[in-house]
Amino acid sequence: MPSEKILKKKQEYVDKLADTLKESVAGVIVSYKGINVASDTKLRRELRQAGIEYSVVKNTMLYLAAQKAGFEQLDEVLKGSTALALSNDDHVAAAKILSKFASTNKSFEIKAGFIDGKVIDSDGVNQLAKIPPKEVLLAKALGGLNAPISGFVSVLNANLRGLVVALNAIAEKKSA
Repeated sequence: MPSEKILKKKQEYVDKLADTLKESVAGVIVSYKGINVASDTKLRRELRQAGIEYSVVKNTMLYLAAQKAGFEQLDEVLKGSTALALSNDDHVAAAKILSKFASTNKSFEIKAGFIDGKVIDSDGVNQLAKIPPKEVLLAKALGGLNAPISGFVSVLNANLRGLVVALNAIAEKKSA
């Protein structure tokens, strides 16, 4: 039977992991089995540059933390090798990077994920990865807002141009 000191450390780890899960806006759970060190290093570097926390987690610890954080549905995927990628500010970055990596490494598998407190399956993570970047979505939204304003300005400009042409014609007629 483990000592009380070890149990306390494990409990602290579970509590910290549960808090991290609650604070994260999105997360992805993967099976990293079968990837080599070079690929793993490259993946970790890319995730770190995107501001994503990536670590290998024991299934039991993640199960307990998920229960505390309210992600009970995750217990179905906690089998085999498990790694966890968490993002505190970008909802789609982890899904994009890990989906791209999984498409080129057949042994790497996306198990599940969560976004804003809702658990999603691997298909949901792949759908999330297909969402355009935030900048593209903002540009589309601003373009949509800008189009009616541009049309309104064109209509006003055409009316003013017509008025000027009419006044000019009247002035020429009176001067002749």
